[in-house]
Amino acid sequence: MFARNVSLRLKPNTLPMFTKTFEEHVLPLLQKQPGFQDEIVLENEGIHVTAISLWGSKEHADAYDKSAYPQVLKSLEKVLDGQPMVRVGTVVHSTVHQHAAVTA
Repeated sequence: MFARNVSLRLKPNTLPMFTKTFEEHVLPLLQKQPGFQDEIVLENEGIHVTAISLWGSKEHADAYDKSAYPQVLKSLEKVLDGQPMVRVGTVVHSTVHQHAAVTA
């Protein structure tokens, strides 16, 4: 399993708009992507957001980055304050991964 960790800063007072846009536009787009497994979104102080997406493989995450991620950025442009920082890595341990293995 592979993870994309996206750190972003929101413009002041836009967390509700971010949440709505994420739920209505970003998450459905993610769920259509091959290899997508889960998404965890964390918020701090209403302006700092970390979004961690889990993918079946690095190839799936790379394909998403090239095809759908630009659409995600476009849908969030009204709430973003600056460019998000993306970090990627192999998942060493996850209970999501364990559950997926059990049900497979």
